[in-house]
Amino acid sequence: MTRIRFACLVLAIAGLPAMARDAPPPPGQPRDFELAGSDRIALGNGLEITFIDYGTVPMVTVIAVVGTGNIDDGEKTWIADVATEMLKEGTTTRSAPELARRAADLGGQLSVGAGAEQTSVGLSVLSENAAAAAELVADVLRNPAFPASELPRIVADLQRSVSVARTSPDSIAAEALAGLVYGNHPFGRLLPTEEQLATYTLEDVRRFYTENFGARRTHVYVAGRYDRPALEKSLREALEDWATGPPRTDDPPQASSAFRVRLIDRPGAPQSSIRIAVEAPAPGDDDYLPFTIMNTLLGGAFSSRNTAVLREEKGYAYSPNSSITARRHAALWEMEADVTTEHTADALATMLGEIERMKTEPPTDEELGAIKNYRAGLFVISNSSPNGLLGQLAFMDLHGLPEVFLTRWVENVYALTPEQLSQAARDWLDVGRATLVIVGDLGQVGESVRALPELADATFVEGPDAG
Repeated sequence: MTRIRFACLVLAIAGLPAMARDAPPPPGQPRDFELAGSDRIALGNGLEITFIDYGTVPMVTVIAVVGTGNIDDGEKTWIADVATEMLKEGTTTRSAPELARRAADLGGQLSVGAGAEQTSVGLSVLSENAAAAAELVADVLRNPAFPASELPRIVADLQRSVSVARTSPDSIAAEALAGLVYGNHPFGRLLPTEEQLATYTLEDVRRFYTENFGARRTHVYVAGRYDRPALEKSLREALEDWATGPPRTDDPPQASSAFRVRLIDRPGAPQSSIRIAVEAPAPGDDDYLPFTIMNTLLGGAFSSRNTAVLREEKGYAYSPNSSITARRHAALWEMEADVTTEHTADALATMLGEIERMKTEPPTDEELGAIKNYRAGLFVISNSSPNGLLGQLAFMDLHGLPEVFLTRWVENVYALTPEQLSQAARDWLDVGRATLVIVGDLGQVGESVRALPELADATFVEGPDAG
């Protein structure tokens, strides 16, 4: 009898009109983010702490962000990475295994990482262990042991990373592009040599730490459920007497405005790696929001214009992309694609053509509406975890952005017009100021690329071939 009833139910469902099955209600428009329960305090030594009441799960995330990274490498490329890796190797009171065990006892895993301008130490733990987590983060920040025995291993690991990177056409292109765009700025030196890494000493690591770590450069972010008085007391006790330290480095990179092309030979390569870069508005600029949405529509999403042409219409590339790399007081826009060798010149011409089309052909309401929904949805997802939200706050503090950047972001995105996106492209995407890098088999692609009329006014820069 049960089987008969089930069969009848299946037949009944199958007999429903197609409209009922195929037309679900349209999704609602994402809402602006509300930063509820937010409070920021400053200690006497310059260190700041932001507390966020977040979620209902009895967990808390504590992340300390220090305003240093590769921006402070100087001539010693990746010394920031070496120093950060050494932070993981224990403190004056705990060995590396003891650090790991302590974090595990608290219900979390310690995370330490260096970026271009920010270095972070943090972990997520059970709410009852919030104060202990704060003490552990402070111990790693303030009391690194820098054991000499671990430096050779860390250097060897980074040397292997460099060796692998230099076999990748993407890394080869990225390194060449950075050098052309930023020159002798630390951001122009993307990779060290293996020989250079081998010269770094424990004194170099300690010097980097002493010159770049301190309370004035540090901001602690807390999100979750926690006992605020107990956690604040723990943070004050652990960090209030930390030395103020130096101010943050203020050295924004200046992107090249020369129209230059670098061709790098990679004999026998089945694909060519194409990179196009030009200066972009920084996050604090009024043009940043329309520019970032324009970027998504032009090349920053799988449904973007450039992807539709290169992948769907012509079949030249699988996953072309465009992106914005934001630095403090500066930003760089890049469009990239790995394309079949025989179609390199046409693919490059197509990419440049899509840039020009963005200036003259504003998106339709339907086209822009889809991109708005996509970006608004990503925004909601990115703030749906404590780590995501705290990363957003750290980004805002790095760039000096007000709280409304976060709380009114969705509203401001939906207010953008098609013409604003095209205007952003006209204002910033001047190909005559762009830097291009192509890595591929120049025996097959070099002549056709050089002959492109779009590059008639460009300077072709010579350089070493890919190893």
